[in-house]
Amino acid sequence: MADGETVAMEKPKSDLPVRLASALVMLAILGVALWFNNPYKMWLIVIVASICFVEFVLLVTKATQNVPFRLAGILAGAVYIGLAGVTMVSLPLQAFGAAIGVVVFTDVFAYFAGRAIGGPKIAPKISPSKTWAGLIGGMIGAAIFVTGLAMVHFSIGGYTVGDMMAELQAEFAAIIGLGAGLAVLAQCGDFFESWLKRKAGVKDSSKIIPGHGGVFDRIDGLLPVSIVIGALANAAGMV
Repeated sequence: MADGETVAMEKPKSDLPVRLASALVMLAILGVALWFNNPYKMWLIVIVASICFVEFVLLVTKATQNVPFRLAGILAGAVYIGLAGVTMVSLPLQAFGAAIGVVVFTDVFAYFAGRAIGGPKIAPKISPSKTWAGLIGGMIGAAIFVTGLAMVHFSIGGYTVGDMMAELQAEFAAIIGLGAGLAVLAQCGDFFESWLKRKAGVKDSSKIIPGHGGVFDRIDGLLPVSIVIGALANAAGMV
C-alpha cells in the first residue's frame, strides 16, 4: 500500500431485507398449499422433503470418509426424513399447523430469550449461539402455543368459560409438559443438523433459500416434532 493511501472500510451489508423477503415468499407458498389443501399440501411436502434429503446426503458425504459409515448415515437419513415427510402428508390440517406452530414459537422465544439473557452455552462446540436461557425461552413459547391450542379446542367443543378453565387446570401439567417437551425435541433436531454441518465443515446445508441457507436449515426442528405429533394424532384417532 502506498504511503498516505487510505482504504475505506465498508460495513457489511445486513441481509435482513433478503431474509424477510425469503420468509414472506415461503409463508405465501405454505399459505397457498394449506388453503387449497391436498394435493397441493402433499406435493409441497414431497418437494421440501426431497430437497432436504439431497442436502442431507451432501452433508453426510462431506462429513464422512468411511464408505460404510456414509452409506449407513444416508440410509438413516432416508428413514428419518422419509418418516417425517410421510407423517406430515397424513396429518390433518389442525395437527399440521400445530407442528409448524410449535417450532415457530420455540424458535422465536428461544431467539429473543437467548439474545436478551445470554448466559451459559448448551454445546458451544456444536452450536455456539444456543444458550440454556434460549432453550428455556423456547420451552415457554411452545407451552404457551400448546395452551392456546387447548383453549381453541375447548371453545370449539362448546365448553363454557368455567368448564374451559377447569379442564385447563386439570390438564395443566400435561399441556405444559407437552409444549416444553416438543420444544426440546425441536432444539434436538436443530443441534443434530448443527453437529452434521460442523462435521461437514459448512455453515449452511445449501444456498437455495436467499438469506436462510438450505431447506434442511429451515425444517431441522420440524422433522422430529412432526414425527411425534403424528404419533400423538394417531393415538388420538385423528389420522
